[in-house]
Amino acid sequence: MKYLKFPEKFLWGASSASHQVEGNTKNDWSEWETSEARKKHLHENGFIEKHGLENFISGISSDHYNLFREDFALAKELGHNATRISIEWSRIEPEEGVFDQKEIEHYKEVIKTIRESGMEPFVTLWHWPIPLWLRDKGGWASKDIIFYFKRFVEKIVPELRGVTFWLTLNEVGIYSTFSYLYGIWPPQKKNPYLYFKVLNNLVFAHNSVYDSIKKINPNSQVSMAYNFISFEGVTFFDKILAKIYHWWINERLLEKTKNKIDFIGLNYYFHNRIYLGRQKNLANKKSDLDWHLHPDKISLILDFLKKYNKPIYITENGLADTEDKYRKWFIIGSLKSIHESIENGVDVRGYLHWALTDNFEWAHGHWPKFGLVEINRDNLERRIRPSARYYEVICKNNVLELE
Repeated sequence: MKYLKFPEKFLWGASSASHQVEGNTKNDWSEWETSEARKKHLHENGFIEKHGLENFISGISSDHYNLFREDFALAKELGHNATRISIEWSRIEPEEGVFDQKEIEHYKEVIKTIRESGMEPFVTLWHWPIPLWLRDKGGWASKDIIFYFKRFVEKIVPELRGVTFWLTLNEVGIYSTFSYLYGIWPPQKKNPYLYFKVLNNLVFAHNSVYDSIKKINPNSQVSMAYNFISFEGVTFFDKILAKIYHWWINERLLEKTKNKIDFIGLNYYFHNRIYLGRQKNLANKKSDLDWHLHPDKISLILDFLKKYNKPIYITENGLADTEDKYRKWFIIGSLKSIHESIENGVDVRGYLHWALTDNFEWAHGHWPKFGLVEINRDNLERRIRPSARYYEVICKNNVLELE
């Protein structure tokens, strides 16, 4: 038996996002889910016949809004000492300039519950959906978006005094690409000009509110949740191509924000092996979403990030696995690779698995199961998966045991 011990005070836990778990949100995503254009697309591609229309509507989701105490009690039982949540902007500011104190008090209670459960909260201020009034003003393509986001941040951050770790934005490269370059997600505007405009607005928004948060509490630790993809090329040409992809996906955004982060929030799901100019992965295991599973390749990203000399917290890493047949293997592979990078001098300080519970997986809907905790969609009953029990031992002992 080999024992891989992690650094003292290492943070272990899982992540979630408001729209995906809270239920009954009212924002641009919830309206898009029930739009006729969306239904037509689902029907034309056979998705309704395969999964049912209800699958693609977030609805009550896992009702985390009302059941958060139960969910955090489960996280505590599983040995977690950290958890990641997000604030639903549309609840806090349902009308322009009108802030709902009742909803603010709700999130204060959420933070209090997390703290009382012995966990460190990581709070994301924006995890993709926006209020309807802001959508009508142009959303992230609006010239006034920096003002609106800064106002929202400066309202909610002072209220949540129990928070040290803030993630201003989640995966801005993914959001801008799928919403404005591919035109798949709301607002479905396929426009390269708007793509660059939105991405720039997101960068400016982060840099602006970084200063706001540090002014409110200089001890705050602020970052973004970056989506990183590892690339490997086979031939000489492929290696050049891999470097170009790496710069475009990974370095470009980090270089624009590196002076306005206290740590790096790392979301990691994908590895791309490039052969003769095309992706040709060799994974013998795939998730339910048909994503190639390469948990060991996270070290490629961690080793790249070493040069930035910032603490790293893995804020998302997981897989859709309804039968729970690969999750234990995936956790072992990821953590073994992470430990190797730590041994090589990379300053990794925490690992948050995606996700704490099953959730609404955006355009895919409810059917992909990412949770350490299974949610029965009929009665919302929670059930801890076997892989979560394995992860529990790691969390409680701060050690990965390898046979």
